[in-house]
Amino acid sequence: MRLLVTGGAGFIGSNYVHYVLEEHPEDTITVLDKLTYAGNLANLEDVSARVRFVRGDIADPSVAGELVPQVEAVVNFAAETHVDRSLEDADAFVRTNVLGTKTLLDAVRSQPGMRYLQVSTDEVYGAVLTGHSLETDALNPRSPYSAAKAGGDLLVRSYHVSYGVDAVITRGANTIGPYQYPEKATPLFVTNAVDDLPLPIYGAGIAVRDYLYVRDHCEAIDLVLRRGISGEIYNVGAGHEVNTHAVADCILGLLDKPRTLKRLVDDRPGHDLRYSVDASKLAALGWQPRHSLDETFAATVAWYREHEPWWRAIKSDAGEFAAYYQRWYGNRLATSSPVR
Repeated sequence: MRLLVTGGAGFIGSNYVHYVLEEHPEDTITVLDKLTYAGNLANLEDVSARVRFVRGDIADPSVAGELVPQVEAVVNFAAETHVDRSLEDADAFVRTNVLGTKTLLDAVRSQPGMRYLQVSTDEVYGAVLTGHSLETDALNPRSPYSAAKAGGDLLVRSYHVSYGVDAVITRGANTIGPYQYPEKATPLFVTNAVDDLPLPIYGAGIAVRDYLYVRDHCEAIDLVLRRGISGEIYNVGAGHEVNTHAVADCILGLLDKPRTLKRLVDDRPGHDLRYSVDASKLAALGWQPRHSLDETFAATVAWYREHEPWWRAIKSDAGEFAAYYQRWYGNRLATSSPVR
């Protein structure tokens, strides 16, 4: 299969590129990525000879119009993804996650028989304090990030119904693993702990997430791409629900670091306390997560320990990350205290 993987230099996208090249060596891949702060060609360095890379914006009709006719399927990972940054400035989230999705769909619509997969998130359902979200549940996004992702999902559904586009959607749980930009909680905790820096925990640390290893997530996406029913949505969840305190304790234990590195900081606005999806529809296609919760965190921590040059280049004092970290956590950490 000839694939266009948008956002393929990002976290889940680059892991998906690796997965496809291992599992389907006959496939060819074109990666389209804008290379914003979270896009990193180093994520594809070891497979660069097997991938065609194009730097460009999915919201640019000329780029999508050129690349889409050259492939048989589009897998759209391209997105602005960090809730905290969406609270600072929602413009980029609307442009990429909504307008960019529409631009890709317009290009796909002009190519009969083209399959389109939209990689979405469980956050579009909003906070789920009890039970589990089903694919048929109403969307209730509560941050600019999740609202923009929900807007993209609705566009995908509308293009399937209105224009007959062969489209499917996956909605994944909280994914961790190699190549995740260290603004997100798990890689931030790991890399901070390595350097004996504080681990900033929002509010009381009781927010619950379902932690999904990125390799398992990629396997699910690929299964839906190749076997999912057109027009359908598939939740991707591992059933590994723990709160932020438990995540921090696990990471500190794996790194043999003291619990006093934990800091409770002021919560972010509109913080959803729990997400949880019912993934039985995906299980019926034959998917189950291969990694337990302990294996998921052990593999993730091990990768960051073994790839310090990768994340240290990102967290350098002169880099974009440092400015963001000071802007978002500086005052929060200054008024925090160790968790005893």
